[in-house]
Amino acid sequence: MSPATRSSEQSSGRKAEGVARLTVHIPSAFKENDNKKEIPKARWNTLEFRFYYLVALISVPLMVWVPVSLSQPSHRHFHQFAPRLSQGWLHNRMVDNTDPQYRSFRNNLLLLSAAAAVYLGIKFFARRWNAHSHRLSLIPLNVVLSLATVVALHGFSAIKILAIICINFFIARLLKGSIFTPILTWIFNGAVLFTTEMYQGYPFEAVFPALGSLDTFKGAYPRWHVIFNITMLRLISFNMDYYWACRATEQEELGKKEMTDKQRVSIPHKDHFYSLMNYIAYVLYPPLYIGGPIITFNDFMWQHRRPLAMDKRSRIMYLFRFFVCFMTMEYILHFMYVVAIKNTKAWWGDSPAQIAMIGFWNLIVVWLKLLIPWRFFRAWALLDGIDPPENMVRCMVNNYSALGFWRSWHRSYNLWIIRYIYVPLGGAKNVLLNTLLVFTFVALWHDLTFKLLAWGWLVSLFIIPELVATWLLPPSKYGKYSWFRHVCAIGAIFNMIMMVTANLVGFVIGTDGVQFFLQEIFGTADGIKFMVAGSFIIFVGVQFMFEYREEEKRQGIIRRC
Repeated sequence: MSPATRSSEQSSGRKAEGVARLTVHIPSAFKENDNKKEIPKARWNTLEFRFYYLVALISVPLMVWVPVSLSQPSHRHFHQFAPRLSQGWLHNRMVDNTDPQYRSFRNNLLLLSAAAAVYLGIKFFARRWNAHSHRLSLIPLNVVLSLATVVALHGFSAIKILAIICINFFIARLLKGSIFTPILTWIFNGAVLFTTEMYQGYPFEAVFPALGSLDTFKGAYPRWHVIFNITMLRLISFNMDYYWACRATEQEELGKKEMTDKQRVSIPHKDHFYSLMNYIAYVLYPPLYIGGPIITFNDFMWQHRRPLAMDKRSRIMYLFRFFVCFMTMEYILHFMYVVAIKNTKAWWGDSPAQIAMIGFWNLIVVWLKLLIPWRFFRAWALLDGIDPPENMVRCMVNNYSALGFWRSWHRSYNLWIIRYIYVPLGGAKNVLLNTLLVFTFVALWHDLTFKLLAWGWLVSLFIIPELVATWLLPPSKYGKYSWFRHVCAIGAIFNMIMMVTANLVGFVIGTDGVQFFLQEIFGTADGIKFMVAGSFIIFVGVQFMFEYREEEKRQGIIRRC
């Protein structure tokens, strides 16, 4: 999802300060350096890159054509997945609307847009009615709108949600700076996360049979427990921010200077700002309630105390970027039925190249199905004057580093993990152990399934070669040699293959499906030939990624992921 106050690239650069808190460096073809004199001259017009352009001109259209050809009615497997398709609206094509997560968003987009318009309209007239008031004066209105949103979404289950967030609030306020605050906070929220999943949101009839009639009013989205994992992050954020505020010996003197992103997250407020009213306004903030992005309590309150300057043009451009991403997804779903093919396993007899493209484009769909809702909700928040972190700061296919990939994928969640888990556990002092613990938590937070646990452990395992390579070939020592860039590109090939494998396990086809994919690609002569050709194409793609990052530095855009 992209910019807030500037264009996407500039916004990401402005927010690099928050990313810089990461303590593990990623292997790069060049050492990060803000001194433009040490940045190599552009290679875009060199003979080397002209050859790369030729490779891209041939390979990229083929990568698009393969899944399109597999989706034609004339294909031998079409009858297997055709029942999964529904009537589309583009070019007389059927649409592959089979992914349940994206289907829920796509089918309700008009309703969500109407809700956003009503919310923003109410806030607009409230500001016009009391034009000279501070943003903090709108907090009570935020609370009313938040409670109305939760009731509309979840019906009487809003009672359960309010009970949970009130218990969490009193843990923080009663224990304050006690060491028991983080302990009880994590135990309570972890227990709620697991039990809500196990007991399907605590139906009233199962908990208190006399209240069973309350289950009849379920709201527009009855399964409140499915999105509770996002709410849980905000509950922990409030408690931990208040815990650290209670233990802070002094508060930084800010004066009237503009705050950086890092300051808004790390600088605590005075005690009275951690009130129940502010807490509910934050936890149930309508634009970000359903899916994020995730903003910390400190940041949320600073943006109310010191509103950010947001120009109209950048927000309009952000909406335009959302529209472009949405239409890109629509064309993919209308011309590439890879999700339906994957769900029906209609790939028997396909070539290794075709099987690989089914997996690759399924990952593209996963990336877009997350990016589009995140950009929608972030755009809603931006129009309301709140700037949450951008969740996707790079395209999925513009990543050559496992660590860099996770820093730019669901970035707001990544920053949350760094602040509330990774750093408190010791950060870089125990890189491998902390990485394993972090990804185990991430997997369990997403879903209580073995395939996601396998995904978390695979990701942790696949990061090790990158850390070892960085230690053996540090950019500070070897970055000046011409061969270093190509060695990094070779290492990136293995990185990308491992990342694709891990994500196929966790989010697409599971362990059984990946076993079939790997057997077809690495266990046959044709598969090995394809992998050799594919690895060369990845090598070329990585060279473009390296040069693109150098171009960012030439233009003064600093990003460390």
